[in-house]
Amino acid sequence: MHLTTRIKMQLAIFTAIAVVAGALMMFAYMRLPATWLGIGRYTVTIELPEAAGLYATGNVTYRGVEVGRVQSVQLTDTGVRAVVSLRSDVPIPSDLDAEVHSQSAVGEQYVALLPRNGSGPPLKDGDVIPLSRTKVPPDINSLLDATNRGLEAIPRDNLKTLVDESYTAVGGLGPEIARIVRGSTALAIDARKNLEPLTALIDRSQPVLDSQAESADAIRSWAANLAVVTDQMRSHDSQVAGLLENGPAAAAQARQLVDRLAPTLPVLLANLVAVNEVAITYQPALEQLLVLVPAGTANMQAIALANRDTRQDYKGIYLDFNLNLNLPQPCTTGFLPAQQQRPPTFEDAPDRPAGDVYCRIPQDSPITAVRGARNYPCLIRPGTRAPTVRMCESGEQYVPLNDGNNWKGDPNATLSGQDVPQLPETPPPPPSGPPRPTPVAAAEYDPTTGVYIGPDGQTYKQANLTQNAKEQTWQSMLMPPASG
Repeated sequence: MHLTTRIKMQLAIFTAIAVVAGALMMFAYMRLPATWLGIGRYTVTIELPEAAGLYATGNVTYRGVEVGRVQSVQLTDTGVRAVVSLRSDVPIPSDLDAEVHSQSAVGEQYVALLPRNGSGPPLKDGDVIPLSRTKVPPDINSLLDATNRGLEAIPRDNLKTLVDESYTAVGGLGPEIARIVRGSTALAIDARKNLEPLTALIDRSQPVLDSQAESADAIRSWAANLAVVTDQMRSHDSQVAGLLENGPAAAAQARQLVDRLAPTLPVLLANLVAVNEVAITYQPALEQLLVLVPAGTANMQAIALANRDTRQDYKGIYLDFNLNLNLPQPCTTGFLPAQQQRPPTFEDAPDRPAGDVYCRIPQDSPITAVRGARNYPCLIRPGTRAPTVRMCESGEQYVPLNDGNNWKGDPNATLSGQDVPQLPETPPPPPSGPPRPTPVAAAEYDPTTGVYIGPDGQTYKQANLTQNAKEQTWQSMLMPPASG
């Protein structure tokens, strides 16, 4: 047969392509040199408690990447020995676990190598992974048998009800369930991207958990109190409902009341600022007064009603009017000398002498005037007593004139050389703390015309103070008053 040059060239090209394809098939895909001669590979033995469906030519993976094949699976006296062939170009740490997994529900078992430490020495030819480092999946047949027995234990009617109710619960919710799955997948992907912050959060949550454990009693107490509140609200449901129903109307009535008081309420509140400062300063004294008032009232009632419902009603009350004059003698130290004292027969009312006039004997003197001004408690300095506010604020130490009852020394002076009555030596220091607000002046006005006289003596007229004034707004409140 005569072959032309063209046919010979085509046969040569086809032969070259076949040789290259065969070489690729043998060396790259089938890896016949490695399979027949073991070139570029090494073998490792894995001890397993059972075969678990593992078969020869099965895959071997390391961190999810295929690195070898199962050469053989052999029975031993203690279990199964699987010999795997691994690639030499992939270093695998020797400190690892070997687990048998299934790629699908119908089988296709493979060996997964899971390293414990990535810094250990690599595996080498002839190494053995012991039985304590291996794990196989549960037998699917045993699992199916157990599932079947569990289903058979459930009455058929109840099982049918469960299936029907499950269909009712999730039937037609395919898009919603798919959205939940997609959201869960996105959440898992984001968690993977932020793995380090999540790990740091878990590692650093110990102090928070410890604080919760230490405050367990407080949390239980709070929960118990909350339960009591909710029980009370449940038991008084009608009252709570009435409050919710009538609350808006009551709030509207309160707003109308405030609107009606708009002309005078701001002035009243401004004047109460000074009263508020005094009340805050004397809060302990006010509290003590409120505590003592009931007891004092009870004592007065006991005095006035001593003979009630008896034959001695005409005798009056139980009260001793023995005055015990001059027992003890009055305190004269710190007051005007006898030569400067006015006779009690004078009926005029002269001005009070300048300075502080009070009993100036020692504070702890049991002779007289135990409740005198020298023992007034300093409310701004707890534990301190002083006769004047200036002495309380300045922290000046109280110094008595003498320890007796009678006047001693020069009628125009005292033993300490100070004038009588006691005059301040230096001007009082400025009050500490934030500056006090400027007092607001108030003036009476004619409700018919809205005319009033200001602190400067001028006559002013405020139209919105009249009885027929229009409704006030916050803008009109900022406008200055119109002068008359």
